[in-house]
This record gives sequence, C-alpha cells and structure tokens, in this order.
Amino acid sequence: MRAGIGYDVHRMAKERKLILGGVEIPYEKGLLGHSDADVLVHAVMDALLGAAALGDIGKHFPDSDNRYKGISSLKLLGHVALLLEEKHYTIENIDATIIAQKPKMAVYIDKMRENIADVLGIDIGQVNIKATTEEGLGFTGAGEGISSLAICSLK
Repeated sequence: MRAGIGYDVHRMAKERKLILGGVEIPYEKGLLGHSDADVLVHAVMDALLGAAALGDIGKHFPDSDNRYKGISSLKLLGHVALLLEEKHYTIENIDATIIAQKPKMAVYIDKMRENIADVLGIDIGQVNIKATTEEGLGFTGAGEGISSLAICSLK
C-alpha cells in the first residue's frame, strides 16, 4: 500500500470559467492558470503521482508547454491513469477537499466524483470529495483564490 498527498491553489480571475472536478460551475469569476486551472483535479493528480513516486504535475505537464494551454485537467488525469497502469498500480481510494468561500459546491460534488472516477476507471465509491470554507480567513476566505487538498492510496 502506498499513499500520496496533493495540494493546489489558483487565483480567482474575471473572464475565466470556474471548473472543478471537470464541472463548469456558474460563477462571476474563474480560476487563473495555464490549463483550465481545475485545482481539484490538480491536487488529485499530484496525490496519485506522489503515491507512485512519479514526480508531480509540473514535471509531466509544465506550464511552459503550449500543448497544455487551456487543456481540460480531466485529459491530464487520463494521462496520469495511464502512467499508473504502466507501473501496475491500482487506485484504492481518493479523498479530496475543496477550500473556497464561494460558490457553494454541494450540488456539484456528485458530478465531480463521477467525472474523476470515470477518467480513472474506478468506482465512484472510491472517490470522496468535500468542500469547506475558511470562515472568511486568508486568501480563500477573502475570495481571492480556491485551493484543494487530496490524499490517495495505491496498491
């Protein structure tokens, strides 16, 4: 059994879509980044890569590479799934938290779980996603950004 942890954060920006777990969430701002800036999927990828000792998303998908400009993070997650398969790892579970003051995430979480499970070829019951605020504290509490933390286990 191997465990990995992942963390990602992106700044909020106008004229960007807010995409988390592959779900476009209607909101006045989105996340700024080279790809679609999906902090949830980025944290999950880093957790998976870390558990397999395969580096991080910056190593595999550098923001200096135009092939990844605007790309769906779910496509990148699919590549991570192939890397794990090549090394004969199976995913036991993923647990992730989205940290954002706004918008509320509850109605989107099941679709996020489904998207991640589908791309990874695992059961939705192996993916847990939670959301929390920081009670108005820090950059996420001020609405300046959104972060996500994920942990996973591989066999």
